[in-house]
Amino acid sequence: MIKHKLGKERRQKRIRLKIKDNPNRPRLMVVRSSQHIYTQIIHNESGKTLVSVSEKELPKSETKLTKSQKAELVGKITAEKAKKIKITKVVFDRNGYQYHGRVKAAAKGARDGGLIF
Repeated sequence: MIKHKLGKERRQKRIRLKIKDNPNRPRLMVVRSSQHIYTQIIHNESGKTLVSVSEKELPKSETKLTKSQKAELVGKITAEKAKKIKITKVVFDRNGYQYHGRVKAAAKGARDGGLIF
């Protein structure tokens, strides 16, 4: 395996072990590719996705924004959808990514939208 993939897998395992300590809260997982960002709220015990939002779901008027601005909007939309199904507290799963840039912007948007983590 490629060296950087091994490091990412180790970080993912380390993060998930900490998250499993809190089974009452679902986890807010962020996945990013080179062009898009996705968020999901997943129930820890069953592994079912409760809410999912993609950058592709943003309105056409938002296409001129930067990637970080789009990530923040995705976080806000995730928080709105979570509120509709009465989820207010989550655990943030950065999925092995460093907490900066688009991942940080998505977390900020979710916090601004009302999620607590």
